[in-house]
Amino acid sequence: MERTLMPTEVTAVVGACGPERQRYARMAAHQRGASVVPAQQIAASGSAVEEALDHLLRGPGTGRLVVEYPLHHPVLHIIGELTDADVPTELTDLVCLVDAAHLLTDLSSAEQLPLASDQDCGHSSVYASRAELIVTQIEYASLVVLVNTDSLRAHQLNRLLTLISCLAPKADIDMVDSSGHQARRRDRGSFTMEQTHAGWVSLLNGDFAPRFHDSAVTALRYEQMRPFHPGRLDDLMMRWREATAGGALLRSAGFCHLATRPHITGHWNQVGTHAALFPAAFDHQLSPEDEPLAFGQDLALIGVGFRAEQLIRELDDAALTDQELLGGPALWATFPDPFPEWRTADH
Repeated sequence: MERTLMPTEVTAVVGACGPERQRYARMAAHQRGASVVPAQQIAASGSAVEEALDHLLRGPGTGRLVVEYPLHHPVLHIIGELTDADVPTELTDLVCLVDAAHLLTDLSSAEQLPLASDQDCGHSSVYASRAELIVTQIEYASLVVLVNTDSLRAHQLNRLLTLISCLAPKADIDMVDSSGHQARRRDRGSFTMEQTHAGWVSLLNGDFAPRFHDSAVTALRYEQMRPFHPGRLDDLMMRWREATAGGALLRSAGFCHLATRPHITGHWNQVGTHAALFPAAFDHQLSPEDEPLAFGQDLALIGVGFRAEQLIRELDDAALTDQELLGGPALWATFPDPFPEWRTADH
């Protein structure tokens, strides 16, 4: 298709609650004088956005789109699609609708969802946890909009606002009341990845500044120079999965090292009951700026109602003891390691 000189402005709307997401997308399209691409069309056709762009080129439209995405479309794929240099779109906002009444339950959910793929229009053998999809949407949003807040008391709402601002400290946060009214907010301009750094990234970078505060919400950085004993770490993560079902440590991420894999930096990724370690890089591949990643653990921990001192103590207990550390790699290689193999191809 022919390309216009000016890119089409796109507002992407994501969220776990389908009816609320659809209602907001239509409202946003009306306010912006934009055409809307509903989630049903996205789910049915891998080229729905391209088709909408073709339609705009043929008609006298405003050159704006509001695209509503179903939950099973990973947010990083959405960003990649709409910021691709070969696609005539300018992503101006990534709006995440959050159902205030159900967010904590969603973040503790163990449900697995099939991810969408371009080849099979949504029928995929690749799965992701519902909780992880929701958290990632919040973390990369330029605007988080809360709906269904009327049933919450003031302290409950503040707690939720604090949690969201810890997950996405650089995002704007707004609310839609029962009448559908949304407060005015400033124009952010074009979407950039720099303005939507996840809270865990901000914690590790030292520029973490959430806009709301509640004593029940904890966000902390854990640093430890010693590698983890893989057996004890696996036991700890199993205990955490059981405890998190009630809602405590809701999000943790960062970089870690297992004693049995001394030359590989691992990426730690946990949301609710889902936790995984996978390879980030071989240590000899790290640039000078990344050299701190070659040592020990650097993790961000975010949750509601957990005891920070206990969490730190449990992580410390999973690290090598003095005697184990002095034993060196020859001893470490004998430790039981229940984690999946990290293949070279994964890097």
